[in-house]
Amino acid sequence: MFHFKRALRLAAPAPIRFAHALRGGGTHAGSPRSLIACGEGIAQTNSLVGNWLARSAAVAIVAAGLGPATAQKLDLPKTLTLTAYDTGTSGFNISVAVGKMFKDKYGTDVRVLPAGNDVARLAPLRAGRAQASAMGIGIYFAQEGVLEFATREWGPQALQLLLASNDCNGLAMAVAADTGVKGMQDLRGKRVAVVGSPALTQNALALLAFGGLSASDVKLVEFASNAAMFKGMLNNEADAAATSTINPLAREVETSPRGLIWPATPHSDEAGWARLRKIGPYFAKHKATCGAAGLSPAKPLELPAYPYPLFMGYASLPEGVAYGVTKAMIDGYESYKDGAPGAAGLALMAQNLSWAVPFHPGAVKALKEAGVWKPEHEANNQALLKRQSVLAAAWANFLKSNPPGDKDALRKAWMSARGEALKKAGHEPVF
Repeated sequence: MFHFKRALRLAAPAPIRFAHALRGGGTHAGSPRSLIACGEGIAQTNSLVGNWLARSAAVAIVAAGLGPATAQKLDLPKTLTLTAYDTGTSGFNISVAVGKMFKDKYGTDVRVLPAGNDVARLAPLRAGRAQASAMGIGIYFAQEGVLEFATREWGPQALQLLLASNDCNGLAMAVAADTGVKGMQDLRGKRVAVVGSPALTQNALALLAFGGLSASDVKLVEFASNAAMFKGMLNNEADAAATSTINPLAREVETSPRGLIWPATPHSDEAGWARLRKIGPYFAKHKATCGAAGLSPAKPLELPAYPYPLFMGYASLPEGVAYGVTKAMIDGYESYKDGAPGAAGLALMAQNLSWAVPFHPGAVKALKEAGVWKPEHEANNQALLKRQSVLAAAWANFLKSNPPGDKDALRKAWMSARGEALKKAGHEPVF
């Protein structure tokens, strides 16, 4: 029996503490059948793991009664601290499953610190209070220094990947069936739910763009959380919400009188995909084979997706630690792949090694040893590292230029300076 005990502090005056036993091996999310897939903020509160973990504010994973199994000696810290999405999300649950493997095989305790937004997830890493994070698409916006990172306090961040989950689910627009919507273009005039996260709102806008729509073509309804957003759909306060196809809250809408559909984003619609990627260049074409509204290998649907969670650290993370963490996750895969829905997507052969954020040199070493790192991956990685260097130099020069004190004026000036620097270096500004 393994015990999860003693929740740890996450900048809270009175953190919740608990000791509780978890039996069994969790729920299998399906084998990885794609190179790109995922969704973020996936509440798993109707699962055993999700219900139990939702009572905690941070988790220390400790195996009781067993020492670490015989394993290769790696440069791992005695305690590894990760930040993740809120308790109950798939990113949090996957982190806990991976953390159990670290304790069982390597004797490393893992603390999982939940946080409600991307800034809160990165702040402990930047302050040296955590080594890594199970991030969502906010990793891309932080790298680029845009949206909530286009501030004097942040700017572009040198973030690098370790491993990411690419599973069978897609990221799409969940739409109440009683609206009569069939395609993305039919959402004109409908109520689209969003939460207070620029990254997740960007996802919704990108999906709308596929149908030729913008924010002005729909009624954006803001909710405080992922759970509140879907409660709003159930209460007929909203008609649609961007989410993962395996979000259990989407299943609640599916089984309600409203019903649920996923408007497809056909891969053959090149114009639609061009519009979508102009706003969300991190999306990839994907065939979703699991999730609500009947998705299965027998009934797949062409939808967008991107990896989630993305295990990452700063470029300053010691190469030995980055290598050790990545190597352990590769070698220990069988121990955690069934520990939480979506964990199977961390399989070595499911990795997208030419994504939009570079891999850490330590991770590259582990991937080379595993025989999957190819010259084309190295070329993409070097181009991304060069992009980060251009952004870092542009930010440093911008701060020396006595930028405006007003927050909005600073953001506008930075975006202009950022765009000019990237174009001069031969990179696409995107934003």
